[in-house]
Amino acid sequence: MEIFVQQLINGLTLGSIYGLIAIGYTMVFGIIGMVNFAHGDVFMLSAFIALIFFVILTTWLGISSVVLALFIVLLIAMALTSLWGWTVERIAYRPLRGSFRLAPLISAIGVSIFLSNFVQVAQGARNKPTPPMVGEVIVLFQGESGYNVALSYKQIIIMVSTAVLLSIFWYIVQKTSLGRAQRACEQDRKMAALLGINVDRTISLTFVIGAALAAVAGTMYLLYYGVVSFSDGFVPGVKAFTAAVLGGIGSLPGAVLGGLIIGLIETFWSAYFSIEYKDVAAFSILAIVLIFMPSGILGRPEVEKV
Repeated sequence: MEIFVQQLINGLTLGSIYGLIAIGYTMVFGIIGMVNFAHGDVFMLSAFIALIFFVILTTWLGISSVVLALFIVLLIAMALTSLWGWTVERIAYRPLRGSFRLAPLISAIGVSIFLSNFVQVAQGARNKPTPPMVGEVIVLFQGESGYNVALSYKQIIIMVSTAVLLSIFWYIVQKTSLGRAQRACEQDRKMAALLGINVDRTISLTFVIGAALAAVAGTMYLLYYGVVSFSDGFVPGVKAFTAAVLGGIGSLPGAVLGGLIIGLIETFWSAYFSIEYKDVAAFSILAIVLIFMPSGILGRPEVEKV
């Protein structure tokens, strides 16, 4: 029982990180119908930004409060990563918006390769560890075998951050003028432009928001694992995209739900079965769900416009 509870906590934590990344995928796809395959590497870049500035603040500037340092790092990572997201949209995606459908996809893959190789050259190919951040844990209970079920403070931070950000961005999409503009662009960009909506600005802001969420996920990833590599954008990015599809791409709650499901599948499979096949199990569940629910768990069926 204690192993089950511990893996449940671990799975929710990992799924929260996937969910944060998946929101960026689902927001961009919902508006322009394009899978931003560079999003995973934007997440990886934000983790390196967080690592660099955490070291600067704690080692060079002598900030002793880890909480204050993490808060400042999070703001810096969100600002710089959002700027990168805006730049990529202007340079790599906007000129190809009216081109054939594969052009933006090829451009996204090119941006992904550029980011991965840029970080590899700039930071090296080895794993980059971070100084200890948050190590305190809360022992929930002790099992009969003597195994302690623990909940760490960093796990609490990650899960609470995901819940708060999901609530904020759900409110933005559903209740604000930006959200109304995003939903109008999702339905019909040409008609939205005729009604006075600045489509280019709306799409740029969507990329900025997605990049900011990737920055939060990158900071949480660094906090949780304490190490980052230039190759860490690919696998989490693919799994987050899988989570977005599983939950129903275009749905913000669906993206987080899909992330939680993927995280729970991975952790429980690793605990009770062979760890080598945990990715196979996650993608198999995706295939099974899509057979019976082609739009995902919370997704809406695609309606063809005539």
